[in-house]
Amino acid sequence: MTSTPPATAPTSTKAEKPTLTGARIKQRKGVVKSQAKFEPETFRDQLLKFLETVPQDDFDGYVAALDKGGNTLEYRKYCDQLFEILITGGLLAPGGSYLDEDAPLSPFSIFGAKSTEVKDVKPYVDTIEKVIRRYKFLQKPLEESNLSAIIQYLPRFQEEQRKKLAVATALMINMSLVSTSVLLTLQKEHLIKDETALRFIEDVFRTYLTEGTADQLGSSLRKGGIRDPLLFFPQTRRSQPGLVATHFRSVGLGPVADHFQKRAQRDARDSTVARLKEMSADEENTSVEEIIEFLKEQRAKTGFTLDELAPLVWEGLMSGKEWSNRADQVEGQALREVAEITPILETVCANPKSEIALINAIQVFCYDEARLMKAFPNILKVLYNKDVISDQAILYWAQKGAKPQGKAQFLKATEPLVKFLEEQSDEEEE
Repeated sequence: MTSTPPATAPTSTKAEKPTLTGARIKQRKGVVKSQAKFEPETFRDQLLKFLETVPQDDFDGYVAALDKGGNTLEYRKYCDQLFEILITGGLLAPGGSYLDEDAPLSPFSIFGAKSTEVKDVKPYVDTIEKVIRRYKFLQKPLEESNLSAIIQYLPRFQEEQRKKLAVATALMINMSLVSTSVLLTLQKEHLIKDETALRFIEDVFRTYLTEGTADQLGSSLRKGGIRDPLLFFPQTRRSQPGLVATHFRSVGLGPVADHFQKRAQRDARDSTVARLKEMSADEENTSVEEIIEFLKEQRAKTGFTLDELAPLVWEGLMSGKEWSNRADQVEGQALREVAEITPILETVCANPKSEIALINAIQVFCYDEARLMKAFPNILKVLYNKDVISDQAILYWAQKGAKPQGKAQFLKATEPLVKFLEEQSDEEEE
């Protein structure tokens, strides 16, 4: 039998390492900053000390002071407060009123400009731009949140302050400091219901046009995600026909009105063609009468003239077709398709101008769809025999109305038809 081994003596406790009393553990700078108190009023007071030393209207001096302030003040941490001060003159409380009504306002601010004229506001925007070039990290928050946050407080500002802000916003957009996406905040209900948003955007557009064109403005709006100007109007007015163009023309913004009118027409053309393609593709569930009714509604809704509508009808009903690759079959297929839609084409070819517009649309269509070039004369014959187009429309097209696309080829191909119609016309005159 084995004996139980004697119990081992308890192990001694591990000796503690010596420590240095009074030693300080150094924290990373980022940790220190994140744990620092958030004191916007202190930031404001320190910033004003830099600005108060600058003589009035010394904008180079303001640039230098703001540049110097950035060396010691935390512009990144207090960027919201920085732009509130540079734009409105003080810190804003939720709702748009000043956080401290008794606190002195900044000697430099857009709200402090002498007037709402571009020449008086622009030096302030130029100064802000120079500071942003020095501290590039400021541009992103200005565009994404700071400026739009201030714009949403428009009802709290005085009329002159609103205009100065609108002028400054337009200049910033023109200088690419911000995009037009900052204007999206104007689509909030509390801003559109009493037309505050509309008045503001009028001033933005008017200022923008002092240095840019309406087309440049339109491009800038699209890039900023602003595609429907109706959203800046009160909901009670949005159903008015032609509201956007009519309104902007009435306030002296003709170029803006023309731009939006052209864009609305382009959008209407695209939507009309797209719907016709859908209806043409769904032949089993779509009747000729339904298509004709749709065209009547579109004309009433958009104000299309017949010569504008006729090419759209041709494009919408014919561009979605799948054409045979066999040369001996494609012409017959095209003529059958044309014969089927003649009742629809007849409704939009009620005058010579619309008939010629249709012929030109067919010419360009056949030119783009090369397989159908030889079918062009016979397409005209089908339409002539069905009383969709007249002999006078065909003769005018041949003499001086043809489009440049494949003009010589199409005129050569239609010579027999044109000669026949000319002889027929001479006989009728005799």
